[in-house]
Amino acid sequence: MIKMLVNFYSSSRTNKFYTLLFLDALVISASYYLSFALVQEQPIPVNFSILYWIIVLASSVIIFIYTGLYKSITRFISYNFASTLLLSTLASSLIYILLEHFTYSAGGNPISRVIIYFNTLLLLTSGLRYFIKVLYHNHLQTNDKTKVLIYGAGSAGQQLATSLQNGKEFLPCAFIDDDPGLFNTKICGLNVYNPNNLIFAIELFQPKFILLAMPSVSKYQRNKILSKLEDYRIPIKTIPGMADIVAGLLNIDDFQEIEINDLLGRESVPPKKDLLKVNITDKTVMVTGAGGSIGSELCRQIVHLKPRQLLLVEVSEFGLYSIDKELKEIIKFNDYKVTIKPFLASVQNQNRLNNILKTIQVDTLYHAAAYKHVPMVEYNVIEGVRNNIFGTYYTARAAIRNGVKTFILVSTDKAVRPTNVMGATKRMAELVLQGLAKQHSEIRFSMVRFGNVLGSSGSVVPLFNKQIREGGPITVTHPDITRYFMTIPEAALLVIQAGAMAKGGDVFVLDMGEPVKIAELATKMVRLMGLEIKDDKGPNGDIEITYTGLRPGEKLYEELLIGDNVEGTQHPRIMTAKEVSLAWSEMEGLLELLDKACINFDQQVIRNILLNAPTGFDPSDGICDLIWEAQNNDNENVVSFTKIS
Repeated sequence: MIKMLVNFYSSSRTNKFYTLLFLDALVISASYYLSFALVQEQPIPVNFSILYWIIVLASSVIIFIYTGLYKSITRFISYNFASTLLLSTLASSLIYILLEHFTYSAGGNPISRVIIYFNTLLLLTSGLRYFIKVLYHNHLQTNDKTKVLIYGAGSAGQQLATSLQNGKEFLPCAFIDDDPGLFNTKICGLNVYNPNNLIFAIELFQPKFILLAMPSVSKYQRNKILSKLEDYRIPIKTIPGMADIVAGLLNIDDFQEIEINDLLGRESVPPKKDLLKVNITDKTVMVTGAGGSIGSELCRQIVHLKPRQLLLVEVSEFGLYSIDKELKEIIKFNDYKVTIKPFLASVQNQNRLNNILKTIQVDTLYHAAAYKHVPMVEYNVIEGVRNNIFGTYYTARAAIRNGVKTFILVSTDKAVRPTNVMGATKRMAELVLQGLAKQHSEIRFSMVRFGNVLGSSGSVVPLFNKQIREGGPITVTHPDITRYFMTIPEAALLVIQAGAMAKGGDVFVLDMGEPVKIAELATKMVRLMGLEIKDDKGPNGDIEITYTGLRPGEKLYEELLIGDNVEGTQHPRIMTAKEVSLAWSEMEGLLELLDKACINFDQQVIRNILLNAPTGFDPSDGICDLIWEAQNNDNENVVSFTKIS
């Protein structure tokens, strides 16, 4: 019979329609017969009219079809279906009542017959469908469905349970919920357990993973729940946020891996709309480095703020193509009146920058173009200096010449007491803008300093995910290394809001929350995937963490402030710092020396300039530039050969 039901559900809609129609015809006939037999208390009723039976049967079938009773899929029947069934049964009973008007002499009480007919028909038609649904779901549950527990018995959890029960892949076994009022109750036919009894539920049902069905809970609360679940050796997955579900971007059963910002427990502060609009709405905006992690997110946020034009400046052709295509799709979908203009250009090319800004009058410029990977800049010092320092200088100078009103530099926490060339170049870029701000009050220069962003190119999070899926090991540079983290959208929104508060020469610092130990982050990620760390305490674990040593120029701890002179702003996550700067005449002299050293490929002079400028540069390694090292090694070999000969 189960096999027949499975074949029934896999058959065409036409076959299902005729099968249910035939079964309903039997039910209608049985109800009509019983309404006579039970009242007259005899198996062969007196004056049973075959003609009237045919009329009731035919009219009832027509009513069932007309009310849409066969449009509902039997295994998905819900409370809405009950009203349709009740309406159909009442209409059929009305036909019966009309016929009773002509057959009162048939014997017995006609009111009793109508009541019996109505109740019997309602019971049998609903019972038939419920019986089919139960048998089908029992068959599915005996199939190879993956057992899961659902954490959260609220509306999202209930929707998820219903969706999974009607599917073929997953079998929800029970709910886990923090609400004491739900303990030891049943929802959607599933028991609700106290989180303290989670180990019992895991041992009882042996689920493959736990689904976190709490899309609207705060990040702090979610982090607390994940910290508890971390102790159990079982993978954790989440359902999408309600915004994505409502927008139709994802379904409730599109499970996702635990996101790293869930582990950080950091709540984002709602943006101040007035600050977001100041430099963007109805203005012409330019973003350099528009194809990068921060630059591209800045562009996405800017488009939604409806500028008049958005100019994309990017040196990577593919990066420019990708963000240009994405933004134009956003504009088309939302019917925005925004013009996108993509420019292939390097910020090291003064003429190109000047030509763009001369041709199109830009109001606001976000300078996100930079080389940011510490080892890469250590190995390519002059390119780092050219791009990060002179690229900023050339862009700022072009902005001054062509009437840009607001200029915001995207900086980094590595600019604070830097131990690497990348950080030193970013601090020099800040000094350039601070010096220019003293000379040019007609343009508001500011810089926004923050730490690591989750999901950016080179971020440890996707790397750790990849290493865990490959069976390890996870590579961490040092057991004590810590970093600040923030999501890319939050960072981009804060950069926009900070720039709106600028007066000229401002150094803004974003509140990054508490620093995170990278090794602990890796451990959490492993455990929330249902695995264990393999180390001396757990030699039988799954994933090993290996420490590779600090990379050239890397330091254990990052900072956001050089001094203690910091003030709050109208935004709780944005601070402003009063830090040392140089007069433009001094800064200009340093740039001339630096330019000459780059032309001459004089690595030692470059290092001395970075050391003597007020950057706080304290290198943790010698000069690591690959060409400089190769040339010096060749010189040593020549000297050694001469001495031997």
